Amino acid sequence: MKLFTKHLPKGASMAKALIARAPTITLDWDQRQHSRLNGLSSNGDSVALFLPRGKVLRGGDIMVSEQGELLRIISADQSVLKITSCSIHGTPLDLPRAAYHLGNRHIPIEIQSTHLLIEPDHVLEEMLKNMGLIVQKSELPFEPEAGAYEHASGHAAHHDHDHDHDHPHHHGHH
Repeated sequence: MKLFTKHLPKGASMAKALIARAPTITLDWDQRQHSRLNGLSSNGDSVALFLPRGKVLRGGDIMVSEQGELLRIISADQSVLKITSCSIHGTPLDLPRAAYHLGNRHIPIEIQSTHLLIEPDHVLEEMLKNMGLIVQKSELPFEPEAGAYEHASGHAAHHDHDHDHDHPHHHGHH
């Protein structure tokens, strides 16, 4: 069994050619939240992944073995509810309003510009339909938002470039 202990979010600064050649392991959201995980890579190797507690794996992340071997993480298709606004009766506030209500329930949620994704839940599905939203069962990769203090996405990741913040931006800093 190959042991992978070093986590490189989105491959860090590795060459794309190296990442593309790396064997893969396909995991759903539940599996990617575990700090200890055993599985089979795309080339048939038994692998063990060890992460610090509280870290999660995202699609595109790279794990590195003690021998320097790479393993690319792929987000598996899984059952999700895809939430969209009605193109005829909807308003631009429908999805933000739904995200607000789901966030108040601490629901893992993937936020896209055209839709939201959540794990299946019949109570939430009914609530969303009652709000006038369209809810469809789908099989898609699920990449919920990172928490506000996790540096995997959002403002901190967006600003992973060389400059200070003493100049005007063209997006909101509020």
